[in-house]
Order: sequence, then C-alpha cells, then structure tokens
Amino acid sequence: MSVDVVTFGCRLNIYESGIVQDRARDAGLGDAVIFNTCAVTSEAVAQARQAIRRTRRERPDARIVVTGCAAQTQSQMFADMPEVDRVIGNDDKMRAAPWLQAREAFAGAADASKIAVSDIMIAKAMPPHAVVRSQSGLPRAFVQIQNGCDHRCTFCIIPFGRGNSRSVGMSDVVDQVRALTEAGHAEIVLTGVDLTSYGSDLAGAPKLGALVKHVLKAVPELKRLRISSIDSIEVDHDLLDVIGNDARLMPHLHLSLQSGDDMILKRMKRRHLRADAIAFCDQVRRLRPDVVFGADIIAGFPTETEAMFARSQDLVDDCGLTLLHVFPYSPRPGTPAARMPQVRSDIIKDRAQRLRRTGEAALRQRLESEVGQTRSVLIESATQGRTEHFLPVAIEGAKPGAVRSLRISGSDGRRLAV
Repeated sequence: MSVDVVTFGCRLNIYESGIVQDRARDAGLGDAVIFNTCAVTSEAVAQARQAIRRTRRERPDARIVVTGCAAQTQSQMFADMPEVDRVIGNDDKMRAAPWLQAREAFAGAADASKIAVSDIMIAKAMPPHAVVRSQSGLPRAFVQIQNGCDHRCTFCIIPFGRGNSRSVGMSDVVDQVRALTEAGHAEIVLTGVDLTSYGSDLAGAPKLGALVKHVLKAVPELKRLRISSIDSIEVDHDLLDVIGNDARLMPHLHLSLQSGDDMILKRMKRRHLRADAIAFCDQVRRLRPDVVFGADIIAGFPTETEAMFARSQDLVDDCGLTLLHVFPYSPRPGTPAARMPQVRSDIIKDRAQRLRRTGEAALRQRLESEVGQTRSVLIESATQGRTEHFLPVAIEGAKPGAVRSLRISGSDGRRLAV
C-alpha cells in the first residue's frame, strides 16, 4: 500500500507535500493519491483536474484526496468530481487530525462527507512541521518561516487559499535549520508566501533581516542559506546588511515585481513603483556586486497597452534581471482584476512569449560572463548542480548533496558547463 503525492505550483507547495505525505502515512491512509493543488492560474486548476481523472483511470482502487490552494478556494468543485474521495483544506493538510479523520471516513467509521475544509481566514498559528524526515535525501532543504498574506493585490487569489500572514517563531526556525544541517543538508532555503512580512504577528515584530542574521549566527555549521521570493519594497536594513556582509547568504534574490509600468502597478495594487524596483536593484548590486536577480512579471494584465508592456520588457535591462518567471495573466474568479477590461488572449500569449525571449537572452548573457570563473556548486542530481547564484550547471557523476568548487568552462545558453 502506498501514499503518493502529486504536486502543482510553487516551491512552498513542494515543501509542504513532503509533510503531507508523512501525515497521511502516519495516519495509515493506505493506498492513496494526494493532489496538492495550485490556484494561481486557471491552467493550474485545469491541469489538476485532468491529472485526477487520469489517475482514477489508472488506479481505480486508490483513494484520491485533493488539498492545496485550489482545494481551499474551490472545494465544492473538486468534491463534485466523482473521481475524488475527499477534499482537505490548505491549513488542515499540515495537521495530523484531518488525515486520521480521512482514514476513518474511508473505513466507514466516521462521517463520510467529502469536504474537510476549515475557514483559512481564521487561522492564527502555524502547525508544527516535521521537516527532517520529509526532506531526507534531498540536496537542498526548505524551512517554511511564514504563510499567508495580508495584502490584496487585485490579480491574486492566494490570500484566500492560504489565509492571512502568520509566522514561525525565530527559535523554532533555528531548531529546524539546525536539525536539517545536522542531517547533512548543505543548503537551506527560507520559504513562505510573503517573506518580507515575516514577524509582524510575533511578539516584538522581528523582521526578516533579524531572522536571517539569527539563523546564520546560531547555526555556524550551515554552509549556504537562501531566501525565496521577496517584496523589495519591504526589505529591511538588517537584511540589506547581511546581504552585503555574510557570504553564506547566497547572492541570488527573486523579486516579486509583476510589472514595469506605474499605472499597471497601481491597478495591481502593488506597493512599489518602477523607480523603486530599479533603485533597490542598484542598491543591492552596490552591496553585493555579483548578485543575480530573478523576478516574477505578468504579461497582459487588464488594460495593459503595448507601451505599458514595453516598460515591463525594459525592466529586464533596467534592473539587470537574469532569471525571469513570466506569467500570462489569468483572471481568477472573485478578484478585482477579473472585472477590469481584459486584454485579448492572443495578445497575452504573444507578450508572454516575447518577454520570455527577453529573459532567455538575459540568461545567456549572464551564463557567458561566468565562463572562466570558479564557482561553488551544490550538486542537485547526477546531471545538474547550481552555483551560488542559482545558475544551472551541467555535471556528470557527482554525488548529490555535495558542494564542489568547479571551474566554468562554457555554456550552451541554458546551463553552464565544467
């Protein structure tokens, strides 16, 4: 009997899937397939539904459980699918009780209602995480320090899938990082939904920078620390200080920029303007000249004109972006942006393709500049590693999890070669 998890969406979902699998196994769920869904785009929801139907055809006797952001925001839709046996909420999935209740329901010993989804907006605390077991064998480990979001960007459904912002206490974060480091993980990633809001709900309201400094000081044996996507307008002085002064914090920052046009940013209800993004990148580059920036940018947001799109495209050069995540705008039911005048789908697709090409050109340029450099590479698999700057490196025969000093000999435009 097996418990398998199929994951859609972000790194946070990938991290949580390991814990979900542990919870389900501990509950004795039996032969089950769990779908940890994403709600960011309508395509992600459609992909989950297709995968559920396919799995039911391939494994007719397995129990199918749906959880994640889309299960939280569209629980009835999944419950109405005849292939689905149970729907578990996004906060509920991280706790033991819902999985025990699911096992009892499947055995006919409890209420057989399909939906076990609590009100995510009243969640106030983070459930405990058993991070070591769920990430054993992985070269890079994740520690969730925060969940949810207090902001209401007009395009975003995620606050309704994950609730309001809530943080993990600093001592608990340190304990998790230390346990993972002792288990042999050379690199730890601090992850969450809105990282730069970290600590606002904790006593004393510590900020992300204070947490990063505390982790690095308290776990001196940790080789490499990363932070996942951040909102540049909320970056605090301590975080800037550690970026510039501690080499163990990796020189790679992924920014939630979304657009390069001020009017679109206002209509998105973002808290920064174009000039803020450029100034932040310039400031960080002065502190850490070799830093690599990634960014999320949406193509085809409602009312976006060609001139507005061009300002987003120009932001790649103006901010010096290297690793671009391009999202074709997808209207999410119930969000303010879904009620705004929409851009034609063919135009959205074309702009996304052009923006991706711009990002690919920026990546090629950065990869070419790496040739001749010696980099510290975390080996992810038998065929690939990542430098300090999160740039992919093609390798052969190395042991996953090791950190090796390698000289870069070339590039194929997508990955570095040694």
